[in-house]
Amino acid sequence: VRTTAAPWNQSQRVENGTQVLGRSEGQTHAGKAHVESTDPSGGRERRMTQPKFLIYGKTGWIGGLLAKLMEERGLAYEYGNARLENRTDVMHDIKSSGATHVLNAAGVTGRPNVDWCEDHRVETIRSNVVGTLNLADCCYLNNVHLTVFATGCIFEYDDQHPMGSGKGFVEGEPPNFIGSYYSKTKAMVETLMADFPNVCILRVRMPISSDLSNPRNFITKIARYEKVVNIPNSMTVLDEMLPYSIDLALEKKAGIFNFTNVGVMSHNEILELYKEYVDPSFTWKNFTLEEQAKVIIAPRSNNELDASKLKAACPGLLTLRESIIKYVFQPNKKV
Repeated sequence: VRTTAAPWNQSQRVENGTQVLGRSEGQTHAGKAHVESTDPSGGRERRMTQPKFLIYGKTGWIGGLLAKLMEERGLAYEYGNARLENRTDVMHDIKSSGATHVLNAAGVTGRPNVDWCEDHRVETIRSNVVGTLNLADCCYLNNVHLTVFATGCIFEYDDQHPMGSGKGFVEGEPPNFIGSYYSKTKAMVETLMADFPNVCILRVRMPISSDLSNPRNFITKIARYEKVVNIPNSMTVLDEMLPYSIDLALEKKAGIFNFTNVGVMSHNEILELYKEYVDPSFTWKNFTLEEQAKVIIAPRSNNELDASKLKAACPGLLTLRESIIKYVFQPNKKV
């Protein structure tokens, strides 16, 4: 294990509030990333023509989608085998794979939902805090860039960011929601991870994909609920957004990004589109947050995240409504 400072410190600069590691002249849109990075042997720049990705989260939804994207784009990758809290095994994964980039889509979200974390706190800490920080440190010591698929469910509407105001939380604001133990651990670990100069933190919210059969899909979830609240929220359309995550990784961006589409949509607005495009006979009922609180253990986060920073890095980023129609409802249109 190295005890000297990792080579990230030799080539780090800041652009528009975002750490950039080594030298990047890439374009942040699918398929057009050009990357140069720092040579760990002496701080000299070299062209990196063959990036290699190591993906954690093999059995998860996002992990599987990332692997599919790697294959479509002809990028070398393999899945990590280590449990993230096992430092020896993580080190072995990184070294034996020859990875230049790690994508972390692993972690505990709870089954069937985050209420599981309320009664499994030690397991949640082990995965979401110990494991995540261990991976970040191992990547740092090996001069490897790490992208973490984190959560934006660490904020809630408040007096400075009222619902419907269009004023979203920006990346530098401290989390203000710890209503669930899941969110509490995620907020804690994000604060610590942000100090690693080799880590890019992507705050995902209420992820959506074109696969309406997937039970993790936010649209699928609310379409199956007996009742839903009706609150505008920021969300992440994975079909559009995951390619951007690979580009950000190739460009070795670091720091925090609100990884959501532009703008917000309410539950009712989404279900109205579901009814219009997928099932004209579909109906649903609303209930209040107070009524919802009676059937869940932990409160849920509701917020708007400001996507301006991500939009600047990824100019093609669509509004939430545009993205949902283009990537989800039009491909699933049955009406």
